Amino acid sequence: MSTVALPPLADVLATARVVALPLAARFRGVETREALVFEGPEGWTEFSPFVEYADAEAATWLAGAIDYGWRASPAPVRDAVGVNATMPAVAASEVARILARFDGCRTVKVKVAEPGQHLADDVARVRAVREALGPEGRVRVDANAAWTVDEAERAVHALAEFDLEYVEQPCTEVDELAQLRERIAYLDIPIAADESVRKAADPLRVARSGAADLLVVKAQPLGGVHAAREIVAQAGLPVVVSSALDTSIGLSMGVALAASLPELDYDCGLATASLFTADVVASPLRAAGGFLSLERPRPTGAELDRVAAADDRRDWWIERLRRCYALLEVTRG
Repeated sequence: MSTVALPPLADVLATARVVALPLAARFRGVETREALVFEGPEGWTEFSPFVEYADAEAATWLAGAIDYGWRASPAPVRDAVGVNATMPAVAASEVARILARFDGCRTVKVKVAEPGQHLADDVARVRAVREALGPEGRVRVDANAAWTVDEAERAVHALAEFDLEYVEQPCTEVDELAQLRERIAYLDIPIAADESVRKAADPLRVARSGAADLLVVKAQPLGGVHAAREIVAQAGLPVVVSSALDTSIGLSMGVALAASLPELDYDCGLATASLFTADVVASPLRAAGGFLSLERPRPTGAELDRVAAADDRRDWWIERLRRCYALLEVTRG
């Protein structure tokens, strides 16, 4: 697939701003989400690999950011995208407070297998979500590859009573997913692959191996909207388009991808702006009636100033961008 030509680094740096968004509840071990945003000819875009990711992996996120900023998005086939609420690994007593931040969402993805917690905590959290949604709502769980096969099997059995839509990335390795899928086949609970797609040298291996029933795809980590579309087309499995705890700018990249896909059978994990208490624009890209509209945020200088990161963090991100840009120059010859 063709890729957009790398713009001069100076053009990327000219509008680069580093932001720090506070979270309403601790998520993925962090309380503040940092990101670098910049403007291209097509509009604002985002570079936000998690801070622990090495440069080689982060460079793919930069390719995705450049793709979105310098290349026109595919034509949409729908004018709104259905989205799920995302439930951090909070106590069951906190579930109602978090759900109230997601307007009209009838699907909830619940984080489970949090370090330092136990299966009983997961069961209590998922039960609280199911009770809040009622029998018609959809509940999916995400373990972020934290379980062994045996632990995953035990957890799925414990959570099966809550009528799970699917279990996302229960184990790390593709062969582990395949083993678990065989063990729990009689429960008729699908397995979704996330890290096995976006962190894999071969993102299609999990589909070819028959290790998952559906794929979770994220535009930025896969190299952009166009690269992700190609992976979806080749995989031949249903997909959920999700975010990586992006700002509203990054979320709009995911919405552009989701809106362009011919088939979209599941609600997408793109409503995570509701987990922030501040964002890069005054009107964040949040769910309304369970849907996100197709809009591309255009932050003002004042809006970006309001969530600007500290100087030392800005310097860290700018240097990271420079290193990742250099890697892209090498890989693209």
